[in-house]
Parts: sequence; structure tokens; C-alpha cells
Amino acid sequence: MISSHEFKARRKRVLAAMEPDSIALISAAPVQFRNNDTEYPYRQHSDFWYLTGFNEPDAVAILISGRKEGEFVLFNRPRDPAKEVWTGFYAGQEGAIKTFGADQAFSTDQLGEQLPTLLLNKKRVYWLLGEDLIAQQYVEAAVKSLQRNIRGGATAPTEYVDFATIVHEMRLIKSEAEIECIQHAVDISVAAHINVMKCCRPNLYEYELEAQLLHDFYQKGCRYPAYPSIVGAGKNSCILHYNDNNAKIKDGDLILIDAGSEFQGYASDLTRTFPVNGRFSAEQKAIYSIVLNAQEIVIQAIKPGVARDYLETLAQQCITEGLVKIGLLQGDVKQLIEAKAFTQFYMHRIGHWMGLDVHDKGAYKKDGQWRHLQPGMVLTVEPGIYIAENTEPVDKKWWNIGVRIEDDVLVTESGCRILSHALPKTITEIEALCTDASGN
Repeated sequence: MISSHEFKARRKRVLAAMEPDSIALISAAPVQFRNNDTEYPYRQHSDFWYLTGFNEPDAVAILISGRKEGEFVLFNRPRDPAKEVWTGFYAGQEGAIKTFGADQAFSTDQLGEQLPTLLLNKKRVYWLLGEDLIAQQYVEAAVKSLQRNIRGGATAPTEYVDFATIVHEMRLIKSEAEIECIQHAVDISVAAHINVMKCCRPNLYEYELEAQLLHDFYQKGCRYPAYPSIVGAGKNSCILHYNDNNAKIKDGDLILIDAGSEFQGYASDLTRTFPVNGRFSAEQKAIYSIVLNAQEIVIQAIKPGVARDYLETLAQQCITEGLVKIGLLQGDVKQLIEAKAFTQFYMHRIGHWMGLDVHDKGAYKKDGQWRHLQPGMVLTVEPGIYIAENTEPVDKKWWNIGVRIEDDVLVTESGCRILSHALPKTITEIEALCTDASGN
């Protein structure tokens, strides 16, 4: 759990990073309607959650450094007993102050009235430029209101700054409490993946395995998956973001499962590929071994000070060498890498940041240079090889083999920690878990 003290400390860090005479606004995620009677499950905007811990829609948080009435102002829904019969309880303005640490709280419908006063004599406004259209709408209206009173001595902000430059950099380095949340999500996902490997057998449908994953996530306290689960058997293992999950699983298929749960808003993201009948074929084993070797070498290289692009270089080197060794690529390894020949089979990058979003915020480059790893960063490592049906001039024996192996890794002071280390991934371990219906 993230404590109220940590949310407050985050807001203090934001305020300290803002220029003098500034104000920051951020809006809650809107409700998404499925139809006029049903809403999709609500998921708070990650940046809003990061700063407030507040999980209701129709809210705007405002941060103002040095304001004597308080630096954190929350506009949120008022209590309405008649509506709460249908929707459940709101925090209201009292709850915004008592539970969520706001210094002041107003009803959201008062924002248009109050904002010109809050903006008065401020030089600049921070919001998520190009993304937070709600904040933009309110700010532009309030600035116009102030400009109409300019002869009375009022001054309005003249500079707009992207709030992401502060918040997303903060989110990149995880606190101990954040790491605990991610680890909890990872542990639940590990157990779910292991369970699916044990119960998988030919003639099931992909969605039956997805249902088992979701059952395990929910049962252990992760109310939502971190993203739509990918359960791809046979040819579907070669579709990178496949999520139809409606095909029958056949004997001899490889099955690629990319699935992770979310706990307290924090994601996990794991992929394992395994043989449905419990035994890799010679071709499946060859491809799997290349991917596993690439992943292990990349993980071994993770430590503070290592540049992100070095990890990409390592993965490309390992995969290209492996494909040359088994004859799927021909030629000089260095020249093949320069020509990006590997992209016929390995077309994505080695991984991404992970946190409140499964593809978490934070720049991969800083001042035009690939950034170096720092303690507290969490990233995925997920090399893959995908040989789709009808890939020419590849022999048919290699077709429909898609392999990805993905773990979640924390950068530590001395190196790294594999948060998902408990999820088996060697060929021997996988085959021990994934027996066929006969127990062979």
C-alpha cells in the first residue's frame, strides 16, 4: 500500500520542482460509458493517482506552492445520498480533506468560478499538454476571464509548461512501497502462469486458459489484469499483440502467454512460451534456446550506469548469432546486424519501463542521449523470435514457432533483481511443469 505520507511527499517534490509563481492542474480520468445504463470499470489516470491516491472521476487536483490557504486543492464530486444509492459512496469535500490530505476541497462544479482567483498573478501553468483536455479547457476559460480584467491590475499566466517533465521523471524511480506493490502483482502473476502451465492440454481453447489466469488474479486480490492477456497457440504465437484468444489448442503447438495482474494500480508483465504436450520439438527447442540465451545475457548486463541502447545491442547480437547458427540467417553477423536482418524474426525492442502503467512513463533518452540505468528503475526484458506461416525462404518445419520470454527486473545499487525469478523458464523446468494429458 502507498501511504498518505508518500502521496504528500510526492506532491511536495512536484511543488519544489516547479518554477516560482506557478500553478499545476491535473484531471482525473473520465468515466467511460458502455451504454446509457452501464459504465466500464473505472481506472484512475495514473498521474492523478500517483499524486493523490484519489480514485473517483470528475475531479481536478491543483498544486500551488506557498499558498497560505493550502498548497493542495481538490475539486471533486459532492456527497449526494440519492445518487449514492446507485453508485456507492463518494468521498465528498470532507473526505477529500480528511482521507486524501487536501488542504481545501470544493465541488467540481465550482472549478470554473474558483480557478481565475487561483490563477491570479501566476506566471505559468503546468498541465499535461496535449493530453489533459479537461484542464486545458478550464485554464483557457479562466485566463480569458482574467485578461478581461487586465485594466484592474489583474495579471494572467502567459506560459504553459508540460507537467509530464516533472511527474514522469519522478515516476521512473520507484520507492520501496512502489516496489512492494509491483512485487506483489508479480508474485500473483507468477503463480497464475505456473497454474496455467500445469493445467494446459490439447483441445482446450485459448480463452479457457485466459479464464484461469483471470480467476487466479482476482482470487489473490488483483482486481484487474494490467493489460488484455495474450494467449496464442500455434500460429497465433507469432502475432505480437494477439488477444482474440478463441482458437482451439492443438497437440504439438507452442503456446505463448503474455499476462500480468495489477495491484494498487501497479502492473506486472510476464511472458512464457511452452509446449502444449509437455515436450519441445527439436525446432521449438532451438528457437527457445536462442531467446533464453539472449534474455539471460541482457539481464546479466543490467546494473546502474548501463545505457539502455546497450541492452538492445546485446539482444540483437545474441539473436542474430543464434539465427545464423541454425541457418535461418546467412552471412556475417556484424553485417547482418547493420542491415537489421534480424527484424524479419525479432521486430520489437528488448523491453520497456514498468510501474503504474505496464508501459510506464519516463523518457528513454535524455538530452538526446540514451539514458543510463539507475537504482529504482523497473523494466521488462522480453526478447522474442517469431516465424510466421509462409515465411520465405524458411523451411516449413520452422513455421508457426513464436517464442517470447519476459521477466520484470528491478535495477538495484549493485546490479539487478529479477522480480519474477520464481517463474520457471529453462527447458528442463518448463517440460517438468507442462506434461500432456497422459502425464508424459
